[in-house]
Amino acid sequence: MRKIKGILLDIDGVLYVGDRVIDGAIEAVKELRKRYELRFITNTTTKTREIIHRKLTLMGFDIKKEEIFSALDATKEFLKEKNASAYLLLTDIAKKEFEEFKGLPVRYVVVGDARENINYYSMNTAFRYLVEGAELIAAAKNKYFMDKDNKLSLDAGPFVVALEFASGKKAILIGKPNREFFLKAVKSMHLEPEEVAVVGDDIEADVKGGMDAGLFGILVKTGKFKEDDLKSGIKPHLIVNSIKELPSVL
Repeated sequence: MRKIKGILLDIDGVLYVGDRVIDGAIEAVKELRKRYELRFITNTTTKTREIIHRKLTLMGFDIKKEEIFSALDATKEFLKEKNASAYLLLTDIAKKEFEEFKGLPVRYVVVGDARENINYYSMNTAFRYLVEGAELIAAAKNKYFMDKDNKLSLDAGPFVVALEFASGKKAILIGKPNREFFLKAVKSMHLEPEEVAVVGDDIEADVKGGMDAGLFGILVKTGKFKEDDLKSGIKPHLIVNSIKELPSVL
């Protein structure tokens, strides 16, 4: 096994599912922090980093807000660099994070997990922006996630694909499995990719995405994990039942 100095931990599905902390996760994070630099990554686009941090804190996790890297924040940074606004397919809470861009030209359509804000009208409005020249941004492109009722629910990916199909445009991916998303978190630890492991429940977005960026890929069998994932052809460097096992395995 490589000499690991830092770990990127996916949040939803690795630390908790819905409002339930995964057994042993709080203790595992405490133990891992003694030996490794830690960062917490998420493709969640329904909540701001502040809300995510507050939830983790109330659950009992000792995590600093600046240790969290979210696809929503990365999307905001992208728009700042482009000095542009976007038509937003996001939740109302997430939309508030983009108020600073009001008044700028709408050159993009941003798609995340919009929940009740996804409907024919909003999708058709997004489509019209695209055919009139806007570019498509996938804040995240996950297929599904493990919901609070312990059943899988549609994530942003299917709606991104629908707009790609209708408009003929390829989405710019901001969150996982975008290589740059992982590398930005790695850079914040002042480490090289080969010195960092990524831990996730999504074998494609988390594990393969991280491995493609040069990281050591660890799959946990919690969250959205399904046994069929192991037939996907993707070979994680390590598979564990849950984050609870990590301190003793690494």
